Order: sequence, then C-alpha cells, then structure tokens
Amino acid sequence: MNRFSLEGTRVLVTGANTGIGQAIAVDMAGHGAHVIGVGRSAMDETAALVVAAGGRFDAVHSDLATVAGAQAAFAEARDRFGPVDTLVNNAGIIRRADSIDFTEEDWDAVMDINLKVVFFLCQAFARACMAEGRSGSIVNIASLLSFQGGIRIPSYTSSKSGVAGLTKILSNEWAANGITVNAVAPGYVVTNNTEALRADPERNKAILDRIPAGRWAEAGDIAGAVTFLASPAARYVTGITLPVDGGWLAR
Repeated sequence: MNRFSLEGTRVLVTGANTGIGQAIAVDMAGHGAHVIGVGRSAMDETAALVVAAGGRFDAVHSDLATVAGAQAAFAEARDRFGPVDTLVNNAGIIRRADSIDFTEEDWDAVMDINLKVVFFLCQAFARACMAEGRSGSIVNIASLLSFQGGIRIPSYTSSKSGVAGLTKILSNEWAANGITVNAVAPGYVVTNNTEALRADPERNKAILDRIPAGRWAEAGDIAGAVTFLASPAARYVTGITLPVDGGWLAR
C-alpha cells in the first residue's frame, strides 16, 4: 500500500485557478485524487494541466466572498460528485496600506474571505463527514504572517494568524471524529499576491537576503506539503501549521 496515495479520494480546492491553488490541484491529482476546484474565475488552465498529468478535474463556480456562496459551492460539489474526502482552503486576498490609513472596507473584504469563509467551509465539511460517519482531512493555507507581523497588511496578518488558531481549535474538537485539521504556511512565493513585493527592488532584495534557500518559492514547492497532510501517511498529524519557507523562520 502506498501511504502517500490519494487514489479514490475527492478533494475540494478553493481558488484553484492560479498560483498555489493551481499547483495544489495538479499535485493532488497526480497522486490519484479527483480534484474539484471552487472559485469565481475560470479554471480552464488548471483543468488542462490536471488532464495532461493524467488526472480528473471538475469546476464549481461560486463567489467565495460570502458564506452563502461558499456553502452553496460545497453543497453543489457533493451533489454532483459525491462525498468530499479533503477540503483545501486556499482562496485568499490581500490589501496593502499603512495601518494608520487602512479602511474598514479593506479590513472586511480580507477577513471575510481569508477567515470567515474558511471557518464556515470547514464547518460544512465536518458536518457532512460526521453525518456520513466518514473520516476526512482539512488543509488550510496559512502564511508566515501567521507567526510574524509584517508591515502594511493588517487585515491579512490578522486573518492568517486567525487561520492558525482556527486550525488548532478545530483539530481539538474534531480529531476524535477522524477529521484531521492542519495548515501549511507558505513562505515568499511567486504569485499574483506577491507581485508588488517582487517589483520593489529594495523589498525584493531584503526578502531574498533573509531566505536561507536564496530564492522565492515556486507554487509547486508548497503543493507537496498539502498533499502529504491529506494522505494516509499523515493520519496522526493534526493541529499543526507547517511552514514551507526555505528556512525563513529559522533565521
């Protein structure tokens, strides 16, 4: 038995259209999972990459900015494809401004998608697993800002600190039901969210100087940790936030 295989499982990945979410979808499909991507944008490119890798991908289109939209997407995925074995909460946004100038609108937009919707998707998933008497796994995407403060991103830091805390409490409550709840905290990754940082020569140099690995992560560097936490090999791992950061936190 390959304890790292996801063969025969269904995995729901939010925000699977680009970046880390896309890499997770492709990696998990490559390990045998049927991946269901959820998001507002088209996921045709992700679907093509998954199929090229020999996997299966289906899309559920929904606005993840609201709890109702997220819950409807989860219900649609179950109705169309059957029980979901793993939930990956990857979708997220970031807004940048000095904390002294940060607006309520930007605060609410980030907190709603990055934390509020994450909780209620976890809840929907756990309720389904418990009703059906099945085990399952949740992998939340946290951040280095789950451990550190950062600058000019107060709502993002607060939301990702919240994801780490949420991961712990849900693991405490649901482990006895056979549901593992973990998080992966990516380091500095080449994605749309970090474009502003990489375009700033001073910030880019400061970041690279701090990373022992000497480079920004690629999205694929994060995907393997998510796949592991969803696999049978991690069935006794729960409540952790695993940094995948090229050594950033160790320095």
